[in-house]
Formats: sequence, structure tokens, C-alpha cells
Amino acid sequence: MKTLRQLLASKNRTPVSVAPADSVFDALKVMSANNVGAVLVLDQNKLVGIFSERDYARKGILHGKASKDTAVRELMSDKVLYVTPDQSIEECMAIMTDKHFRHLPILEDGQVIGIISIGDVVKETISAQQFIIAQLEKYITG
Repeated sequence: MKTLRQLLASKNRTPVSVAPADSVFDALKVMSANNVGAVLVLDQNKLVGIFSERDYARKGILHGKASKDTAVRELMSDKVLYVTPDQSIEECMAIMTDKHFRHLPILEDGQVIGIISIGDVVKETISAQQFIIAQLEKYITG
């Protein structure tokens, strides 16, 4: 059972973040430039929220809020569920499925050390299953 710490070591990617006072437009530019669907919202290195494409669609554009005139703090999700690096991929999948989350920040000692997406979880699960299948095929064929 692989942990998030092991997954983070193989990702080699610093989590993408914005500040609560940044405009939604700037946050969307950051998301586009980094090819991510969500960014962490940090205030002096403290996690205060998460902002996703879903937040923009449901809380912004549908309510007529202009992305250049709206601060991230107005649309971000501020009740952020997070995981720790020693939790397993399977635990994350269960949380994401149960809560309908696509992204989970990873915190250690109160500090953000990464973020995991549903895509990361699915990719890792498929990889683990492929490895098991290959091992079983070797065993069967001797």
C-alpha cells in the first residue's frame, strides 16, 4: 500500500498556490499556465482555502461576478479537508469519492507539502493493479 509521501516523491512538483487577495482572473491564469484544475490559497504560507474551476463556475460566472474584479477569497472553498503524507492512496480515494472532492492538500506539521488530484489517485491505482497482474502472470506461467 503506497503512501502519499511515496507518491509525492515521484511527482516532483511544488504545489501551485495563490493569495486570497489575488483576482480570480490571475488565479485562472496560474491554473492554466500550470495545467491544474485547482490551486491552494495560502496566506503567509498558511492554508486558508482552495480554489478550483468548479468554484469559479458555480460561485463566480453563474452569479455574474467578473473574474478581474473578484478576489479569490470571495469564491474559494474555505473549509478545506486535507490529508497527511502517511495516509495511503486507498484512503485518499475513499475520501475523494465520499466527499466528491477532486483535489486534496497534503499537510505535515501544519505546512502544505503537496496536493493530490483524483487523476493522481486513479493513475497510481491503475499502475499498482498492472504491477499485480504482471506478477500473477509471471507466477502462472512459471
